Amino acid sequence: MSEAASSHVALAKNTAKRAQHPARPRPAEGVAGAALLPSLAPLLHDWLPRQRWFAGKGHAVAGFTLVSATEILPVDPASAGPGLLHLLLRVHQPGLPSRPAGDCYQLLLGVRTALPPSLSPALIGRVADGPLAGRTVYEGLHDPRVAGLLLERFRTPGALGALRFERAETIPAGLTPRLLDAEQSNSSLVYEDAYILKIFRRVFPGTNPDLELPLALVSEGCGRVPAPVAWFEATTPEQRTLGVLQPFLRGAEDGWQLALAALAEGRDFVPEARALGRATAEVHTALAAALPGPALRRDATEQLVAGMTERLEATARAVPALVPYVPGLRTAFDSVAELGHQGRTWATQRVHGDLHLGQSLRAADGFWSLIDFEGEPARPLADRRSPQPPVRDVAGMLRSFDYAARSHRPWNDAWAERCRAAYCEGYAEVSGSDPRSEPELLRAHETDKAVYEVLYEARHRPDWLPVPMAAVKRLASTP
Repeated sequence: MSEAASSHVALAKNTAKRAQHPARPRPAEGVAGAALLPSLAPLLHDWLPRQRWFAGKGHAVAGFTLVSATEILPVDPASAGPGLLHLLLRVHQPGLPSRPAGDCYQLLLGVRTALPPSLSPALIGRVADGPLAGRTVYEGLHDPRVAGLLLERFRTPGALGALRFERAETIPAGLTPRLLDAEQSNSSLVYEDAYILKIFRRVFPGTNPDLELPLALVSEGCGRVPAPVAWFEATTPEQRTLGVLQPFLRGAEDGWQLALAALAEGRDFVPEARALGRATAEVHTALAAALPGPALRRDATEQLVAGMTERLEATARAVPALVPYVPGLRTAFDSVAELGHQGRTWATQRVHGDLHLGQSLRAADGFWSLIDFEGEPARPLADRRSPQPPVRDVAGMLRSFDYAARSHRPWNDAWAERCRAAYCEGYAEVSGSDPRSEPELLRAHETDKAVYEVLYEARHRPDWLPVPMAAVKRLASTP
């Protein structure tokens, strides 16, 4: 193992150890005292639900609980600022019975006496009372001075209040940050096209898969994922991954945009799809070696099928258009259950968990990388960290080819089918096993993914609902 890989592995082991033995809470210092949250709550009550990464949209906010507060850049009463205040905030929404304790969000609040015009879009509000009385608070990631300080913290790792910063290699100083505006569930800063820092917004106890899995892949010598350069975490009252710094793949293009460009130009995408299949198989092979799971036997198969069936029935209650197809879709799950009863088993391992064309990047030389190993953000962290059949990732990518084809007018079904076949062929070239050789398991996972898409589109993008519904019709009639 290389020196860099050894460093990654050692840091990962230390992170896991701290997760089992979290540090004791420290007393609040400076402005981060008991009066802080009551003074900020009126502003956050209005601002937080309007953020696109806020997961509780459509449900009233009843209150907040401060989990931790740390002054990354202390607020100096004698200066105009800026200061940088890191908060972990639990948001209570009684209308979300599935999350009775509330979701925990990470906030990075800039503090100034007044905002310059360039930061006006980041405004949260002016604090009326408490330790920040008379000060203006704003979304700190929009402020280059504040965002630059985060990179500096990685250069001098260690504990800071309730936070801990780690790094696996030396980081240069003075890189100018810019905030990306393309993400939904998280936020990302790019530092002069050298690094990208993903900030997790809704955070959970434990190590985030978007840190855990890339570290595991590096330990296996897999070069299909940008290796974590640094990361930071909360240490009190429990360990939580807060952000990961990785190399920025300058000049790389994401698979979704490449696929749409090919469709618009009337080009085939078969070579790209086959190469992407090979890249996926390389990642799966490395993850199987680093993080294998138990075989999927009868009891586990029954649980898998029960979960898929439950999601199908819940989605049908929420989206009436799905109801006529439920019997046909259920047969996909029943076929897997029957094989399990007959003694069939399948291998499991850690997987990407939310693989699609947008989670892949192709460099100018044609080399594919996979990114964003967080899994589906709507799923509990324990589910996202559980071993799964690798065909789950394959099904997600196959659905993505279909999405691309149906987003183009006229719909090019043959284009999608050629891509799906090429992807599976490329996967088999590396893994030695074609995903289509297990048609029942593949169909069940593709059906489960399509059902997930139906619910998502019905809630967030009704105009896109015909895309997964077309797959539903096909999958419901598959013998």
